[in-house]
Amino acid sequence: MSEVKVPELAESITEGTISEWLKAVGDQVEKGENIVELETDKVNVEVISESAGVLTEIKAEEGDTVEVGSVIAIVSEDGEATPANNEGSKSNESKEDKQVEPPKEDAAKEVAVSNDNSSSNERIQATPSARKLAREKGIDLSKVKTQAGDVIRPEDVESAAKPATQSKPASQNKPAQSNADINPSKPVIREKLSRRRQTIAKKLLEVSNNTAMLTTFNEVDMTNVMELRKRKKDKFQEDHNGTRLGFMSFFTKAAVAALKKYPDVNAEIDGTDLLLKQFYDIGIAVSTEEGLVVPIVKDCDKKNFAEIEQNIYDLAVKAKDKKLGLDDMMGGSFTITNGGVFGSLMSTPIINGTQAAILGMHSIVTRPVAIDKERMENRPMMYIALSYDHRIIDGKQAVGFLKTIKDLIENPEDLLLES
Repeated sequence: MSEVKVPELAESITEGTISEWLKAVGDQVEKGENIVELETDKVNVEVISESAGVLTEIKAEEGDTVEVGSVIAIVSEDGEATPANNEGSKSNESKEDKQVEPPKEDAAKEVAVSNDNSSSNERIQATPSARKLAREKGIDLSKVKTQAGDVIRPEDVESAAKPATQSKPASQNKPAQSNADINPSKPVIREKLSRRRQTIAKKLLEVSNNTAMLTTFNEVDMTNVMELRKRKKDKFQEDHNGTRLGFMSFFTKAAVAALKKYPDVNAEIDGTDLLLKQFYDIGIAVSTEEGLVVPIVKDCDKKNFAEIEQNIYDLAVKAKDKKLGLDDMMGGSFTITNGGVFGSLMSTPIINGTQAAILGMHSIVTRPVAIDKERMENRPMMYIALSYDHRIIDGKQAVGFLKTIKDLIENPEDLLLES
């Protein structure tokens, strides 16, 4: 028998939420095979089985919060699926013991019992996603009819939920609903925030409350860097195995040069100490379905444009596929976020974690620009923003940092020399 435990996640992460069981009780499991996905504050983590056998017991359901080191499943080398329910404390009960009927007024407990047990004390065959949906909708799995095969699937639960929802009084669905929830002329949909979204909300609020955050702006004429990119992009892609030359590598390299010139921007406060970081691990904000994540491109001062572009691409793909590891998210010293990809003209980005500042990029918009006293030209312009912790960085440093970014982007040949 092998216990499946929640693994060590990271120094600051002590618990996770069961996102999805990839195996059901009774399934054959290979050694090293992923059997459950955990959602943590930063990334999703797949937990493997340390031995081959049969998954005989599941001790935590989808949506449950579990601590590092806790046992969440049992894999037996020659075992069979544990009948009845998945709770270890109940597995030793006699099969002849009568099921205790819960109080009628405790509908939540009644649903929990009916989802995990049948009158014959045999486990109902259902996919993990179907069980999760049944819990959310308060559906008794023993009363769900399957459309195909013997295993209950989410669509079967949906079918069973339609008449149940219509016949069930609103007061039983959500006893704590406000008037707005039950007013038929003002319909709402109530959804539980994901663990990731709850963490994002908490961290952003902490930054707002615990820093003296201020934002300063500048604008960049993108003419020269766009012309350089246009001239070099095909040769660049050919020389670097298909890696495309984008704008992010230019801004990342410009940020590194500016951080070297203004080291306080690459710092953080630790109690009464100021930590001046001697490394340049740049976080690149990536939007996913579950919210913003910030994977780290490490040692940007030691990488060329192609390596930075490829790292950014690889991390973005991993983020969208929910394959980011904890190592991908740890140790950033400065962050760049590009709201311009969504059409943002100007914003005040919020500092990431304990960092001192964040650089915001925005849309490139053609605007009339005064070249001199006599001439006006339409130029591709971008507003850039630096949100910074005023406890560490003074306005003069913040303005100088942005001016350095502006000068290097407007003169990309200098950027090559500086980086």
